[in-house]
Amino acid sequence: QVQLVESGGGLVQAGGSLRLSCAASGSIFSRKIMGWYRQAPGKQRELVATMTFDGSANYADSVKGRFTISRDNAKNTVYLQMNTLKPDDTAVYYCNVRWGSIEYWGQGTQVTVSS
Repeated sequence: QVQLVESGGGLVQAGGSLRLSCAASGSIFSRKIMGWYRQAPGKQRELVATMTFDGSANYADSVKGRFTISRDNAKNTVYLQMNTLKPDDTAVYYCNVRWGSIEYWGQGTQVTVSS
């Protein structure tokens, strides 16, 4: 069984910063992709950023230059540093871990950006 525990969400003013963390535990394949998705009210879940085992990152256009994904493979942990936050970034952010056809999701953490 794989568990993903997220932390770091909260309320912040526009222009502020937050850092999300997601720690994975359980039977996890080492060469996994770890990443973040988000879902705003009334919208579909969308990709924010992902990172492969060897550090290759992929970002949604809407967050490029503002968000940075990183990971600590020894700790099975992925981070999302979010800077210059905008009200449009308000959403529930979900951690995702996948390899091949197998994937797991965290419970989600709320990020609210006030204008």
